[in-house]
Amino acid sequence: MAISISIGVALSLWSTLESQHVDDHSSASSLSRLIIQHGGVGFDLRNAIIPRNEIRAGGPPKDGIPALTSPTFVGANEADFLSPSDRVVGVRSGANVRAYPIRILNFHEIVNDQLDEIPFAVTYCPLCDSAAVFDRRTPLGVREFGVSGLLYNSNVLIYDRGGQPESLWSQVLGEGVSGPAAGKKLKTLPMELVTWGEWKKMHPETKVLSSKTGHIRDYRHNPYAQYFNSPNLMFPVQPLDRTLPAKTPILVVWTDEGKANAHRIAEPDPGMSAARKYTLGGKSYSIAFNKTSQTARVTDADSGVFWMHSFWFAWKAFHPETELIRD
Repeated sequence: MAISISIGVALSLWSTLESQHVDDHSSASSLSRLIIQHGGVGFDLRNAIIPRNEIRAGGPPKDGIPALTSPTFVGANEADFLSPSDRVVGVRSGANVRAYPIRILNFHEIVNDQLDEIPFAVTYCPLCDSAAVFDRRTPLGVREFGVSGLLYNSNVLIYDRGGQPESLWSQVLGEGVSGPAAGKKLKTLPMELVTWGEWKKMHPETKVLSSKTGHIRDYRHNPYAQYFNSPNLMFPVQPLDRTLPAKTPILVVWTDEGKANAHRIAEPDPGMSAARKYTLGGKSYSIAFNKTSQTARVTDADSGVFWMHSFWFAWKAFHPETELIRD
């Protein structure tokens, strides 16, 4: 029950700041420092490659949002807690297909899993609507990830459990930002963020992350509904690009050379075909847009092409050089 209370406290703080029209975030900074002091979060930030004074407390302390480490799965027909419109993160490896419902990720944010001897972490940050799957075979060795309770640019900072010392990693940056991991990259694995109805139709044999996680949570409840229904952010972001509304959903594609394209998912051009091919840095990829469900997925990509989903504000703050593709 602790996580529901913690999220409620964070949302209450945000609502208070919003009602007071705080623009310079000075009050938010004071509240963040206060939460850190009482949260018991301890990470060595002396070699941090991000501004330490811009690291915020999200509300829950370290592991207050419990990452899943021994996930169990059920068959598609047993996932009666899902409706067709619910979103899932889909992962495929050979003949193995798995779905990780956002309903569950809202409360856990990370699922440490393994398929075909490949250890990976399914990650989701509700504040950024950012979903990415990372190979847990990092430059420091295989790592298990947890939720630090800290944020940078409103995005979750995950940490590697058991590190000596434990490092912080940025999800949207896809890189270590403190400790031995500072400056080291995470490899992103293929994934899809689509509706359960779409995923089940494409992969009726899929396994689904069970709602019996070992934690007492009401997965039918969305603790971030108020946040998603507001145009405002809960935490400060620098820089804040206003080319698109901050919470515009995008699918970002980039190459191993660092070039990146951002594709707007919401309200695609009515004249756009269901699928379209793009090129980036000499590499090609294809995206299928579903106008009914307002989703997009990479259907084909050259080696060295990677992708993740995010709100516009979060990705652009970390990657200001990204080109917005206007179809």
